[in-house]
Order: sequence, then structure tokens, then C-alpha cells
Amino acid sequence: MGFPMNIPRNIPVESDTIIGVIDSGIWPESDSFNDQGLSPPPLRWKGACEGGENFTCNNKLIGARYYNLFTPNKNTSRDDTGHGSHTASTAAGRPVDANFYGIAGGIARGGVPSAKIAVYKACHGTDCYGVDLLHAFDDAIADGVDLISISVGGKYPNLESDPIAIGGFHASERGILVVQAAGNDGGKATIGSVAPWIFSVAASSTDRAIITKVTLGDGKTYIGKSVNSFSLHGTSLPISYGDETRCHKDVARSCAKGCLEPSAVKDKIVMCNNYAGIDEVSRVGGLGVIAYVSSSDVSYVVPTAASSLNGDDFNSIQSYYNSTRSPIAGILASEAINNTDAPHVASFSSRGPNPFIPDILKPDITAPGIEILAAYSPSVSPTNDKRSVPYSILSGTSMSCPHVTGAAAYVKSFHLDWSSSAIKSALMTTASRMDASKDQLAEFSYGAGHVDPRKAIDPGLVYETSTEDYINLLCNSGYNTAKLRQLFTINSSCNGVNAPKDMNYPSMTVRVSGTSFSENFTRKVTNVGVQNSRYEVKTSTSSDYRIVVNPTILTFRALGETQSFEVSISGKINGYLVSAYIEWTDGVHTVRSPVVVYSNNSINEPIFSWAHSIGSNKIFYLFLAFLVNYI
Repeated sequence: MGFPMNIPRNIPVESDTIIGVIDSGIWPESDSFNDQGLSPPPLRWKGACEGGENFTCNNKLIGARYYNLFTPNKNTSRDDTGHGSHTASTAAGRPVDANFYGIAGGIARGGVPSAKIAVYKACHGTDCYGVDLLHAFDDAIADGVDLISISVGGKYPNLESDPIAIGGFHASERGILVVQAAGNDGGKATIGSVAPWIFSVAASSTDRAIITKVTLGDGKTYIGKSVNSFSLHGTSLPISYGDETRCHKDVARSCAKGCLEPSAVKDKIVMCNNYAGIDEVSRVGGLGVIAYVSSSDVSYVVPTAASSLNGDDFNSIQSYYNSTRSPIAGILASEAINNTDAPHVASFSSRGPNPFIPDILKPDITAPGIEILAAYSPSVSPTNDKRSVPYSILSGTSMSCPHVTGAAAYVKSFHLDWSSSAIKSALMTTASRMDASKDQLAEFSYGAGHVDPRKAIDPGLVYETSTEDYINLLCNSGYNTAKLRQLFTINSSCNGVNAPKDMNYPSMTVRVSGTSFSENFTRKVTNVGVQNSRYEVKTSTSSDYRIVVNPTILTFRALGETQSFEVSISGKINGYLVSAYIEWTDGVHTVRSPVVVYSNNSINEPIFSWAHSIGSNKIFYLFLAFLVNYI
């Protein structure tokens, strides 16, 4: 992110900024939430510390509430999964020297370490209900939070079934930016955060990767993925692979539950054709695991010495096992290395296009979400074992979401008068460009690009989007006045005439019926840079399309002045989508907006699915009638 400790900060304003975190609660005693040197809550704060017994707030953690309509015996805001503490500390945790059993050591801190945190525990263990989430939104709004971070989501048949979209609309109406995780389902059209008034965040890698090496008796070494804190003290052990099992050998080689014979795996390293087998090997007493994984871009915490490898490397180890009379292997403790490929969108990160509003690009942006070290709840193990840790390493869009929340709070600390849509625009139009050649779904994977908070505090121009814009979009998406008033308790009527693609959004997207197209977008930008300024437009170029912008020059004579322009793009879709952009620049600021054109035909073609098991870090939640999960 390029967001070092010594970055310029507006500490007095940052210290009065309040981030509401709707999640699984918090561990209030964590060092990440100490209040040393912090000022009391601002006078406008109307919240309360109602975290239950033996729960104390301070000048960092200024509020806590819990919701338990369907779980009446859960009377605490204390974190019982580790997820809420992790996300809260990523957004606004204090600087702490932390590590996970010596792995990934360094200073762990949030984006705005001086900001206040208010927690709203709407999830208890494995249950997270829509009515509790809506109650949490209502309280956070009434309490006076400035931003809401929510790393929870699910699959819904429409917007009116999505309580986060409904709660987020009420927050947006009151100027509160809601940041939500995109989802962990991988593949195209899997995104769960679709409402345009919500800031939807994909997950990408950082320049630090965690690896776990596997050594074989023939002297070869393979680099796998896991967060392995267990040491075999440099020894090599016999390999077991479907030997002496209780099941058919093919099933046993997946290390299916109940199939492994404890005596056959004792003091051995077990090969598993399925990543989920790691837990079973640990349960029955194996000393280590070499597991197959379809996507090898993420390391997860494991309960025993283990490393996961992709197809080619796993097949090579299979060949060694089959061709060697007494095969042996060693698994080393994990280490951190420099990742030169970063940032790259995670295989698990949910992709677009938007299933409900096809002409609104989702996700909006991407941020670090792979192998993130942050606060954890010592009351729960990081895996299925007896360990207790104050800090743990997790991966998911749950982790990228609070990165953007912290970045948005940072921008807000410099611009108290900016709307939530202006802050969102600033972060999107200054995001770092991603390489579309490395991801065939391009903007459907990463939105406007990778977040860059330092540039976002001075974006030059912003796209303002109002509540009326959102209402007009809904009216043009099949919602009538009665339905809007029922869902969102607003008095507005459906009088809008603009097509969804022409809503004043920082990105431009349109779905077309065929491969050939000719489309127009209208937009307006507001000057927040220099009083007298002149912006010239630049566009991407390709033999597949032609972009024309009218006018090509925007001249501003005052801050707050607004200018309109039109973008025309025509061409033919070769592949899954047209990935283009326009940039306005005055020589100092660069305001970039992605332009995406796609068709039903191209997006419905078969494409590699990134969805895969993410081990013990994924927790599913029943959300009314729908599946919901921490993401």
C-alpha cells in the first residue's frame, strides 16, 4: 500500500474519527486496543459501552454493543472467533511488535492508529442473523460513527433480501461510508457486495509471502504454502500415503475423516490429495502433512507441520513416493520471503460482474488480504488445536476490507467536509493500476485498482454521488416507489430518467447484448484540487476499441466547481471484456476511471474457477434463510 509509519497525519482529527466495526466482537485487553496517550471520545459520541460482564472500554475502544435475538445466552461483545479483533485492529489498531510464533514478525498496526473504535457484535460463534445486523447498523448510525467496516456477507436473490445493502443505504443517507468485503467465492459473478452505495473490496497479495519448504530423501526441495509454526528439528520422516487404511485407498489418500489408521501414520509424514485432510492427520496423530491444493497463492495457519503444493509439485512428490522403496521427507518451519509478483488478486477473492446491477462495476477496489497478521482472540485456537495466541495470520476479503476502511478514515481526517462518495471516489481514482494481462477478468477482479491512501488525500477531482442518484438507479433497475419506501423508509419517488450506466460513479461499465458495441457514458467531476486548474484527458488505446471524450479539456476557476463530460466507446469484444480507462490530468493530479464493456455471451463462457477450500479460516454463518460467512 505504500503506507509507512511516518506518513503525514492529521492527528487531532484522526483521534476524533470513529470507526464502527460490525463483526464478531473484540478482545478488549489486546495491546492493539490500548489507549495510552489518546484523548477521550469526541463530545458528539452518543454510544455506550454495553459489552457485558468483565468488559471494559477505554479511550481507544469507546463503545461496544451485542445483539442476540436468536442467541439469548450470548450476552457479551467479547470476540469468540478472533475474526472481529483481527478486522478492528487492521482498521485502527495501535502499533504493536507482533508475530505468529516467530513468523511474519514486525510492527502490526491499523491504518489510523489514533482513531476510535466502536464494536457491534452481530455474529456469535457460527450464527449471524439479518435482524441483528440491521440492529447493529441502526445503533452505529445513531451512536455517531464516521465509517462502518463490515467483513460479513452472503448470497441473496435480490437487493431487498440483503440486510447489509439495506443497512448500508441508511448509513449512506447520513454521510457514513460503509466498507464491505467482496466475498471469498472466487470465479466470475460470485461477488456478494453489489450495492453502489457500499465500498466493495477485493483481496490481493502484499510484497511479503509466507512459504513452507518440503525436502525429500533424493535431495530435492519444493516450496509449498502454509503458516507452519511446528518444527521437526530438521529430521526426515517416512511418508505414508493411503497405507493400512480403514477405507478404499483412493478415499484414504484424500485423508478423509475416519479413514486413517493411527498406527499407520504415527511418527510419519502423510500425503493427502485434499487440503482438508490436514486436520484429520493432526487429529489421528501424524507428525506432518504434504497436501495437494488447487490454488497455491495463499498460506493458512495449520494445526501440525504441513505444507500444501500445487499439481505439478505434488505430482513430483507422488512420483518420488511411488519410485522409492523407503521414501522420506522433511517439512521446515515457515519463512517470509519477498513477493515480487505483488499485488495480485487472490484466487479466493470474489469477482464480478455485478449480478443485480450489471452496469455498476464491482468490486470497487482491491487491498491487501493475503496472510495478514493482526490481533486475535486468545479464547479460541487459530486452528483445531489447543494453542492460544494474541495475534494470528488470516487471509480473506475480510482482511482487505478493514485496510480500505483505515484508508478511508485517513482521507477523511484531511477532509472533514467531504461526502462519503467523495472519499470513495478519491480512493478509486488514485488507485494503482493493475496488470490486466495477469488476470483475464481484469476489473471484475480488482475494480479500479490497488488502494493507495497517500495519493487519495489529494485526488484533484472527485465524482460525487448523491442519495437521489442511488434512488434513480434503483428506479431504473425495476424498483417502484412503493418498494423503495418499504425497504429504505424514504419519501422519494421514482422520477429518475438516467440509465444505471450514467449514474455518477467513479467507474464506467456497461453490459451489451453482442460482441460489437457503441456506448456512451455521461459524468461530472468536482474540483477539490487547485482553484484555477486545467485538466486534459488521456485514454487507453487498443485495436479492439476507440474511445472519444468530449470535451477533451476541463477548466476550473474555483474549488467545488463541477464540470460535465461524455465518454463514447465503440468496438468489438475479443475475450471476456473490454478493459479500458480514461485519465484526467493537470500535470500534478491523475484522475483515472476504468471503462468496462462486456456481454452476456462472453461472460457466460467457461473460465477457470478460482473457488477452493481455505481451511480453518473460513467460518460459515446462517443468515436468515441464506448462507452467510465471515469473508
